[in-house]
Amino acid sequence: MSFQPILLPLLAQVLLTFIVWVYMYVQRISEISHKSIATQDLQDRVHAQTLLTESANSSNNLKNLFEMPLLFYIAILLALVLLIQDVLLVRLAWGFVILRYIHSAVHCSYNRVMHRFIAYAASCLFLIFMWIRLASYILMS
Repeated sequence: MSFQPILLPLLAQVLLTFIVWVYMYVQRISEISHKSIATQDLQDRVHAQTLLTESANSSNNLKNLFEMPLLFYIAILLALVLLIQDVLLVRLAWGFVILRYIHSAVHCSYNRVMHRFIAYAASCLFLIFMWIRLASYILMS
């Protein structure tokens, strides 16, 4: 199989998910230790959300990484299966991923909602344009 440039943004998006996951667990372990929380007190989401407030942003961001990015993963896989790939599609994929990195950085740090929203909305536009590009290829063939 020859190298497919569209795989690089896919790998970068997967890497982001693991980075946020590790960051969240580092925060959580530190928070549990710092607050002396008994692990049994975290047996369900309700208790965990109440007790683990310092790591809530990174936890919420990790959940976000399984929402709109799902459509990104499907688009990449569809492009690979149908052998659809051009410079524009690869650039759109990179745009989506870069904006998701920005979204995660904001969400996991100072969490200014408007900054986060702008990155999120812009990433969604890149994703929509990816799907329009894929649909045009599919409908034209």
